[in-house]
Amino acid sequence: MTKLQAIGRNVHELCDFLGHGLLKGFLRELEFLSVVAVAIVALSMNSVAREANACPAADGQVVDDPQPACANPEEPSQRHGDRARRFAAGQRDPDQAFDDTQRPWEDRAEGVVRIASFNLALERREANGLQTELRTGESIQARKLAEIIQRVRPDVLLLNEIDRDAIGENLDLFHKLYLQVSQNGQPGINFEHRFFPESNTGVDSGLDLNRNGVSGEPDDAYGFGRFEGQYGMAVLSRFPIKTENARTFQKFLWRDMPGARWPKTPVGDDFYSAEIRAVFRLSSKNHVVVPIEVPSGILHLVAAHPTPPVFDGPEDRNGLRNHDEIRLLADLLDPSAGAYLVDDQGRRGGLADDARFVVAGDMNADPKDGDSTNQSIQQLLGHPKINGDIGPRSNGAAQAAIAQGGINLQQTGDPAQDTADFNDDTTGNLRVDYVLPSANLQCVGSGVFWPNPTLPESELISASDHRLVWIDIR
Repeated sequence: MTKLQAIGRNVHELCDFLGHGLLKGFLRELEFLSVVAVAIVALSMNSVAREANACPAADGQVVDDPQPACANPEEPSQRHGDRARRFAAGQRDPDQAFDDTQRPWEDRAEGVVRIASFNLALERREANGLQTELRTGESIQARKLAEIIQRVRPDVLLLNEIDRDAIGENLDLFHKLYLQVSQNGQPGINFEHRFFPESNTGVDSGLDLNRNGVSGEPDDAYGFGRFEGQYGMAVLSRFPIKTENARTFQKFLWRDMPGARWPKTPVGDDFYSAEIRAVFRLSSKNHVVVPIEVPSGILHLVAAHPTPPVFDGPEDRNGLRNHDEIRLLADLLDPSAGAYLVDDQGRRGGLADDARFVVAGDMNADPKDGDSTNQSIQQLLGHPKINGDIGPRSNGAAQAAIAQGGINLQQTGDPAQDTADFNDDTTGNLRVDYVLPSANLQCVGSGVFWPNPTLPESELISASDHRLVWIDIR
């Protein structure tokens, strides 16, 4: 690590502590100047690195394998060195790794429907804080978020982490004063149809859910929140939303899931009392099934934002809840597995066997890294009704991993598929945001808006710690 990188890393940590995301984004651009030279050298030595990372075949030939069987997975220096080489090479595609002009979001086949998911991080600590900021039309964060959406131009968009107020003003303000208004020369974008469901965040349970002896705290709500609707979610669409047929599972009880994974104390007792288990809602925000009338027919957007699998103790209550929140999504897709489900509207069961759907949202679960429980996201990635092979990626994410270093160098997942930029010393960058098509849909494109750092629009990503993810379907 160069002195400039070391200084940048220390300031990043201070910015994380202070919550100054915009300053952190600026400093990363500065830090990249010192990293790009290292990456270019790595690319020029790519053939040497590949030969050093190859296994000898029986006939004496060299077999090139990104993760060769002859490697010792328990040797840290060998494992970390291989990952660093893959970062520098843009994950097995060195010719494209540092293509400064690459803007995959501009590549769009004729007649496709683009579906996207974006955690905006557009939440505030006070109930009216976001309205006050958005009403000015001058929110820097909202402008950047809107420009990202205008550049990608999805037809259907799931938003996570936008505070929900009682009349839905926050969503209307963001749409009218930011999305419909040109940002930095980009054409405004209009979503005529919008769905802003209620959320369990901030809804007081009246009980001591975190068992700290005090009730009425944000962690005692059915979903963590300082006020009702914090960290809400919304669906925006260019195509008609069949609101009358939308399904929500906000009030579905965790106890009604067969085989629910309730947390236990270290000595094996139930962490939650019978009184708590009788009223505990499974969804930390909401689980929704939103029918949308796209040109080819009805498409169901199945969406949620499960709780992060952290901020708990040895009982792993949030990790287990995250697992079962994802399981609810998986069960919704299978008529037999979802037979126990009853939505807030009183309708029973999951989707029809031949339904076309897209599962979307910030799942707070990475396939290989992070703190999720028992490979929670594999319940979706390995689901027979989902095309789990679709893995949106970006060169910007791969470059960020080597530029930021830290725990990123110890992870095993494909860095080009990362969708969130978290603390480099404790969590690292992860793939937690998903847009997963049903197996009966044709997916013709996908990507993550994480631009190469030399592109001017890379400055936009400082607006959120998550990146917009999209797929194109027919």
